[in-house]
Amino acid sequence: MKKTILMATVALFALQANAQEALEESNICDNWYVGVNAGIGMKTTENSDVLKNLNPSVGLRLGRYWTPVTGWMISGEVFLRDKAFDWSDAKTVKGTSVDLLGTLNLSNWFGGYLGEPRHFEVVALAGLGWNHVFDTKLARANDMVSKFGLDFTFNLGEKKAWQFYIEPAINYNLTNTNEVRFNVNRSGVQLTAGFNYKFSNCNGTHNFKFAELRNQREIDALNNRINDLQAQVVAKNKQVAERDKTIATLQDDLEAAKKVKPTVTTVTKVVNNNVLQPTVIFGQGKSTVDAAQMASVAMVAKYMKNHPESKILIKGYASPEGNPELNQKLSEARANAVKKVLVSRYGIAEGRLTVQGMGATSELFDEIDFNRVATFTDTTK
Repeated sequence: MKKTILMATVALFALQANAQEALEESNICDNWYVGVNAGIGMKTTENSDVLKNLNPSVGLRLGRYWTPVTGWMISGEVFLRDKAFDWSDAKTVKGTSVDLLGTLNLSNWFGGYLGEPRHFEVVALAGLGWNHVFDTKLARANDMVSKFGLDFTFNLGEKKAWQFYIEPAINYNLTNTNEVRFNVNRSGVQLTAGFNYKFSNCNGTHNFKFAELRNQREIDALNNRINDLQAQVVAKNKQVAERDKTIATLQDDLEAAKKVKPTVTTVTKVVNNNVLQPTVIFGQGKSTVDAAQMASVAMVAKYMKNHPESKILIKGYASPEGNPELNQKLSEARANAVKKVLVSRYGIAEGRLTVQGMGATSELFDEIDFNRVATFTDTTK
């Protein structure tokens, strides 16, 4: 028997140690609860009429869970009758009892804690207390008592902050005689039902919470990431310093340039009469002529019909972003797309049209998007 108790004790402490490693640390103000209850009790033996010998009681509890397995509580009860006990001549409150009880969550002990309470759990409780009898007929008004019981607990609510329990228990009067001992003939059985409310914890829940543990590999990876980020910060700071130096130099050059008087140069504008004004603009990466650009194509077709001798060179362009080889192919595709429209829709003879892919450019227009274009040149002028 002693060996069994020793093994159970060792297993309990091992489970508690594992739980502490996996759970977030609790503050002193965490995992407290308060409860109310009511019950009925009677003598364990010598009950000639069970129904007539039932004694009601009401009580309060204040407790705390040390771990998901173990805890303690202070339980106070008021006894309203003493049928078959014959304790007191008091008419209303026959006696009171205050117990200090330890609790053991059997569900978490054997099944492990799941990160939150189960909907149903079994909790064992046991401890010592002090019983006081009012207006007693006996010489002794105060006695040491002991209580053993089981709580069949239902955890309620979305956050499982409420508990409803049904508790069968046995209470022993230990000092009714000159010696302290457990005697079934000086005991009573009790059935109690009640509610507990678990106060909110610092972790944001009403219960124990698993800590987010990391293994050494994750810690090393995080440290390496931190070192990389620190190196990037140093490099960025160096770049910022170099840019600040460049900005300072440019500002000095700007101030010097402001002091130089400008010279006026007369520019003679050269007009290239063989470049037609209409252009066809394309979307980025596109070589399809949009409906919005058909007006420009129609203008060129009208020009060629009014000038039957004209021959047109269609030049396709791409904006400077992207791969040069891809831009070259894209510029050729744009020129061919415009030629196809002139031939198929407007009936322009294919021999009067020449296409040329000019690749990427940023010099036709100041706006980058305008350089995704096809232009028209009258090669007969």
